[in-house]
Amino acid sequence: MKAIEFENIGKQYRLGLVSTRTISHDLNRWWTINILHKEDPYLKIGETNNRSQKGHSEYVWALKDINFSVEEGDVVGIIGKNGAGKSTLLKLLSRVTTPTTGEIRVRGRIASLLEVGTGFHPEMTGRENIYMNGAIMGMTKAEITRKLDEIVDFSGCERYIDTPVKRYSSGMTVRLGFAIAAHLEPEILVVDEVLAVGDAEFQKKAIGKMGEVASGGRTVLFVSHNMAAVKSLCNSGVVLMNGQVDFIGGAENAINHYLQLHDTIEARRIIDNISYKKSSLTITKIELNGTENPQSQILSSQHTLNVCIEGYAAEELITDLVLVIKNKDEVPLAALAEGHSKGILQHIKKGNFRLESIVQLPKYLNSGDCIIDILMHHPMVEYQLQAINCACIHIEGSREIYGRVNYQADMGFFSLESIKE
Repeated sequence: MKAIEFENIGKQYRLGLVSTRTISHDLNRWWTINILHKEDPYLKIGETNNRSQKGHSEYVWALKDINFSVEEGDVVGIIGKNGAGKSTLLKLLSRVTTPTTGEIRVRGRIASLLEVGTGFHPEMTGRENIYMNGAIMGMTKAEITRKLDEIVDFSGCERYIDTPVKRYSSGMTVRLGFAIAAHLEPEILVVDEVLAVGDAEFQKKAIGKMGEVASGGRTVLFVSHNMAAVKSLCNSGVVLMNGQVDFIGGAENAINHYLQLHDTIEARRIIDNISYKKSSLTITKIELNGTENPQSQILSSQHTLNVCIEGYAAEELITDLVLVIKNKDEVPLAALAEGHSKGILQHIKKGNFRLESIVQLPKYLNSGDCIIDILMHHPMVEYQLQAINCACIHIEGSREIYGRVNYQADMGFFSLESIKE
């Protein structure tokens, strides 16, 4: 039996205004629909939701022509780039907002965790918010009381449960919100990318709990950029692109489709992938193996990676250059740094600089595609530059060696355990 059905769903927004409408547009819409008995004139002029390009219309379709269904007991991963429409789709499902076109049919009670603090009253305590959220979901006071101890224990916020939620950190708020959503026995659990706010321990607990919910025959819709979590948790996937469905299928096939799409779109210069840069730095060029646009270079584990960064520093810096090697699920496999192996940090003097490093690829990398992050940072102090998912290399002819790699992002080091051929 179908738990959720999306039929011709569309959501249109008007850009550049606090309000979505004006009196003239309202009158035009009313006259066309009620007097002339024609279609809403503004539904015809909306443009596709491509956030990276300037449009010619003030109307945009955040979602358009969404048609798919979810069977009872399915765990569906919804993936796509930022701005693809994933959160908008979940907000429509959770009735936070209404669709512009189409209809959503739902069978069962929905519990939603869309963003930090959704559904919480900041002046009420954690305990009071548990009862309020339960009541909104249709639970009786007796049912909530029966689950209360379990919810508080799972959230790990027992000491602050009688403190107003406005004094909670974002991580504590997410912990309590997820504990409520997962334990009050909804038929449908909707989770957006809020688990990234929590710490590693809570993320592990949350993923395990969603697995329990799914194994109990309940339906889960899971939005995440963590492809490893989607692969392990979900049995099917939906890929959204620019507000439209681009692929529907098994979870692994959906992930592969998304990553291929991602590789095609992100084939650009390394410098264009800088996600963070310290204000005192100006970067003019980043090269990997002598090119500014390395995509799918074919290497073996005997090769080295030569990275060069040129720019201007407004102040003297002590830095280390680190390359993080990840698989296509964006799970880190190794963190490589010439400075770590020699125990030497590099000094950048004020003015123009050229920072170079040569690192050896580890022999335990298996054949396949790898994604690279380039990072500059003062270890255990601060990041100075982050170029995330900036290059792709293809490893060929590596020895099949297996082990477990532990990578501590904040510390900037990695360790390899239990190696065997």
